Amino acid sequence: MSLDNFIPTVWSARLFETLKTAHVFANVVNTDYEGDISAYGDSVKINSIGKVSVSDYTKNTDISDPEALDAIQTILSIDQGKYFNFQVDDIDAAQQRPKVMDAAMQEAGFALANAADEHLAGFHTAAHAEITKVDFENNTDRAYDLLAEAGEALDEKNVPREGRWVIIPPFVHSAMVIAGIMDTAGSVDANALNANGFVGRLLGFDVWMSNNLKDDNDHKAALAGTRRAIAYAEQVLNMEAYRPEKRFADAVKGLHVYGAKVVDANALVKLKVKKEA
Repeated sequence: MSLDNFIPTVWSARLFETLKTAHVFANVVNTDYEGDISAYGDSVKINSIGKVSVSDYTKNTDISDPEALDAIQTILSIDQGKYFNFQVDDIDAAQQRPKVMDAAMQEAGFALANAADEHLAGFHTAAHAEITKVDFENNTDRAYDLLAEAGEALDEKNVPREGRWVIIPPFVHSAMVIAGIMDTAGSVDANALNANGFVGRLLGFDVWMSNNLKDDNDHKAALAGTRRAIAYAEQVLNMEAYRPEKRFADAVKGLHVYGAKVVDANALVKLKVKKEA
């Protein structure tokens, strides 16, 4: 790639596509507000309404006056920013097969997605409920119990069953496979799995696997919930190509900004899991 062929909007779109493919956490949260970001430090206003009352109806009787709905506004701050800045030497550029610059841009996308997912994983501290399960190594049925209890915790808060997800560490997924409750290699569903960590469906949950789950003492803090739990917005800004002054090379730098906030803690359950007893 030469600088003459560098079109920022095209490469930003390609980077953003890589981000979407590589994300785990950002694929299960509410991303309706991404179009409102123009710069790092922006504040995105999330507007919603309160509950609507339901009353008994009596034939031939006037109904009550319409109630005024409560307006609820939440501010989502775009307070996270990560950048990349890499170069490809002219000699490497002349010899590259396949294109090194394109591969490097994909690696940048993977790294940025990983950083954003690590940030989102930290919201386990805001969950309304906590479930603890240990010794998955010797009791693979714990994985089924884990999801059943997560579903119960959401049901108790009247959280809709549509769009439920759970993000687990690899050892919990292994327990699911060994217990025979998750599709294994060779099945139609397993062969259609996404490369970004989606591993199937179980008990009404889309099941995702991630290495970005936070440590909670000697446990992993897995998460279950729905898209209504967390609002998230991201944007790729300031994609630039340039020639470093002291190098014979092409370089590219870019800025990825994002922000997230728990907007419905009732739709989020923390799952403390541990491989051993």
